[in-house]
Amino acid sequence: MSYKIGIVGLGVMGHNLALNMERNGFPVAGYDLDAAKTKAFLEGPGAGKDIIGVESPAALMKALEKPRRILLMVPAGAPVDSAIVHLTPHLAPGDILMDGGNSFFLDTERRSRALEAQGFNFIGTGVSGGEEGALCGPAIMPGGQRAAWEAVAPIFRAIAAKADDGLPCVEYMGPRGAGHYVKMVHNGIEYGDMQLIAEIYDLLHRGAGISNGELAEIFSEWNEYDLQSYLIEITAKILWRLDEDSGEALVEFILDEAAQKGTGKWTSQNALDIGAPIPTINAAVESRILSSLKAERVAASRLLGGAIAPVTGDRDRLVLLAEKALYASKITSYAQGFGLLKLASKEYGYDLDYAGIARIWRAGCIIRAGLLSAIMAAFERNPALPNLLLDKAFRETVISHQAAWREVVQTAVGLGIPMLATSASLAYFDAYRSERLPANLTQAQRDYFGAHTYRRIDRDGVFHTQW
Repeated sequence: MSYKIGIVGLGVMGHNLALNMERNGFPVAGYDLDAAKTKAFLEGPGAGKDIIGVESPAALMKALEKPRRILLMVPAGAPVDSAIVHLTPHLAPGDILMDGGNSFFLDTERRSRALEAQGFNFIGTGVSGGEEGALCGPAIMPGGQRAAWEAVAPIFRAIAAKADDGLPCVEYMGPRGAGHYVKMVHNGIEYGDMQLIAEIYDLLHRGAGISNGELAEIFSEWNEYDLQSYLIEITAKILWRLDEDSGEALVEFILDEAAQKGTGKWTSQNALDIGAPIPTINAAVESRILSSLKAERVAASRLLGGAIAPVTGDRDRLVLLAEKALYASKITSYAQGFGLLKLASKEYGYDLDYAGIARIWRAGCIIRAGLLSAIMAAFERNPALPNLLLDKAFRETVISHQAAWREVVQTAVGLGIPMLATSASLAYFDAYRSERLPANLTQAQRDYFGAHTYRRIDRDGVFHTQW
């Protein structure tokens, strides 16, 4: 029997994808350098399934139908290069390697070109949804040769999450590293979303003294309306969860140091490289870095005064304001993410479909949200839309929410509660809508100390002043 696809790397993500593929009618051949891992999978979750394990790359190639489709589910970085070196001597021209990890898109660009020169196809495949998504239906972002995509499309369409309209949450992103680039930006938006939610939680909990149980109810209610999303949903569930020993909210016992795997940082770094303003995502990355300075923060709180006096007044009103501020910030964060995608598409020749990207993020992935249907519709109305804030529907929403947005930020400033991402979102909105910014002074300063020249608003040409 010839197997439809091979999976190299049978960790949790790899074996869950194998189960998903087999359940959807695609027999799988699995291979892992750790033979014990293969054995445990075949004797456990894979038992009785149309899945086999093989012991070598040669055996894997023999088991697969041609052209061979092989999905790498190994950690990003050197392990991917090692796996490619391990497999390529056994490949035939036209075979398709796919990298389903969180690889840096420039690594994918390099691998794609190198493998294509050898006659092989390579698809950098962004996969979002975590372990549950891998098993039940993730959002998938493949980039590579279009012909290679067509050869694997039936498998990916079958295993992907399905949106409410039944469409699979997978589509061809573009050449070479396009898929991993889109996944990187997805993760950057995810960083921003999580930080915005955390800041609103902090304002309402620490600033207004609202209990975790009450906040769980608030987030649950918010999830029924404009803010409906996976991250809002799980936030409510997290706030409901009690510690088994104390009976108090479990979240209170979790150390306030947020880790990161690097994709958010890559988003910020690349945005600087290509000149894209994404202050909300940058603030989210910086907030995680600040959280890691726990010992310094504890010491500083004693020297600089870390305690705050909770807000007095109408808490219910603050909750309503916070809902609007969070939604406006979220829209602005997505506007920045899609603005980055637009610049990258031009920079790297990806020819990205922004409505299509929003379409496949509607289910399966971590940032799935009701908002994405509106974003998809905005780009369908105008594929050349420069910024989501200029779409009529989003423009009207943000304008109507800005008074609440400002009051929330002002309240946080008054209380001494940091809202780096929320305030950065508002500042981005204000900067983007400003016909004139103080960059005129910046240019004058640059000309003063470095003779960098400047342009004038009243006549053409390049000028320098002997200040």
